[in-house]
Amino acid sequence: MAMRRRTLLKVIVLGDSGVGKTSLMNQYVHKKFSHQYKATIGADFVTKELQIDDRLVTLQIWDTAGQERFQSLGVAFYRGADCCVLVYDVNYLKSFDTLDNWHDEFLKQASPSNPNSFPFILLGNKVDVDGGNSRVVSEKKAKEWCASRGNIPYFETSAKEDINVDAAFYSVAKLALENDRDQDIYFQNIPEPVPEASQTGGCAC
Repeated sequence: MAMRRRTLLKVIVLGDSGVGKTSLMNQYVHKKFSHQYKATIGADFVTKELQIDDRLVTLQIWDTAGQERFQSLGVAFYRGADCCVLVYDVNYLKSFDTLDNWHDEFLKQASPSNPNSFPFILLGNKVDVDGGNSRVVSEKKAKEWCASRGNIPYFETSAKEDINVDAAFYSVAKLALENDRDQDIYFQNIPEPVPEASQTGGCAC
C-alpha cells in the first residue's frame, strides 16, 4: 500500500489587534473560547492535522501580534508561508480599513514567487456580537473588497459561537495545498526513488 504523503503547510494569520485571530485559532485547534483578552506578543503558532483527499496535512498556523511595534518581526515569520488569512471585526470599521495595509505588507515581507496568485482568505469575525445589530461592515462590502483583490475567498465567522471556523480553515488548507503543489511544479522537485521491486520487468526505453 502506498504511503500517504504528509505535507506541512505554513499559514499566517494577520489583522488588527483585538479582531479575534487567537480566538479563531484556539476554537479551530482546541475547540475552546476564552472571554479573557490577552494580546499576542510577537508571534505564536499552533498545529492541526487533517486529511485532504489522499494527503495528510499538518497546518502550522502562525498568530502574529496586531500591534504595529511588532510588525518589524514580519520577514522571518512570513517567509515560506503557503497561505495568508486576513481577519477583521465586522463591528469595527477601522479593522476593515486596514486590510489593504496587511495584504500589501504581507506581500512585501514574504515576497512570494508569484504575488499575483498567492492565496489569501478573508474572515469577517465576531458576527455573533449583539445579534448582528452592531455590525458596521456589510457582507456586500467585504465581498467587493475580495473581488478587487483577485476574488479572495470570504467567510463570516464567530470564534465564540464556532460559526464557520472549521469551514474557513478547511478552505485555507485546500488553498495552501494547491499553492504548495504549484511550488512543487515550480521547483521541479527531484522524483522520489522507485522501490526496487517495481523496477523489474518491462522495457527500459
